[in-house]
Amino acid sequence: MDKIDFKKTYKAFYSPKPNKPEIVDMPKMQFAMVDGKGDPNTSQEFQDAAGALYSVVYGIKFGRKKTGVLPDFGIGPLEGLWWAEVGEPFVIGNKEDWLWTLMLWVPDEVSKNEFQNYVKIVKEKKPNPALNKIRLENFNEGKAVQIMHIGPYATENTSVDLMHDFAEELGYKPHGKHHEIYLSDPRRVAPEKNRTIVRHPVA
Repeated sequence: MDKIDFKKTYKAFYSPKPNKPEIVDMPKMQFAMVDGKGDPNTSQEFQDAAGALYSVVYGIKFGRKKTGVLPDFGIGPLEGLWWAEVGEPFVIGNKEDWLWTLMLWVPDEVSKNEFQNYVKIVKEKKPNPALNKIRLENFNEGKAVQIMHIGPYATENTSVDLMHDFAEELGYKPHGKHHEIYLSDPRRVAPEKNRTIVRHPVA
């Protein structure tokens, strides 16, 4: 295999339709991850985390291409897990209290040793405090309900309510962490056209 095309390989899990919830069985996937806390709109920690993830994963991609190591791979979208220490699941209050894990997919062919080598390379070229917290970890979300939300992040509750009602009609109950997959760059797309997959594990 010369290249893993993320969009084709994982199309069944990353292309839900707007206003149409669906149940998916997520496979185990490997991600680069950084944990943090605080309002993503104002937190430097959040910006550092995103920058560290992209720097390392793109470093691996182009480093492999330069040295002829296969497979090459496409970059997946930025993803985030969100929760709070208090309150009901999926109902997160004060943004300053938000806990999060930002994630970026990494192919299984990339070992932890290779990953850490590229973290060291990035540290030397582009220092970033989040590089001290970045890790490579398997994520096995399992069965989940998801939906495509189009619009501002502030209106996500309408989509969340829709997919929870759908899951409950099928006898499922959401649990775990609120999961968002960012298909649009909010810096370049109007809020009403922003595309975000919202996913919650179910049992």
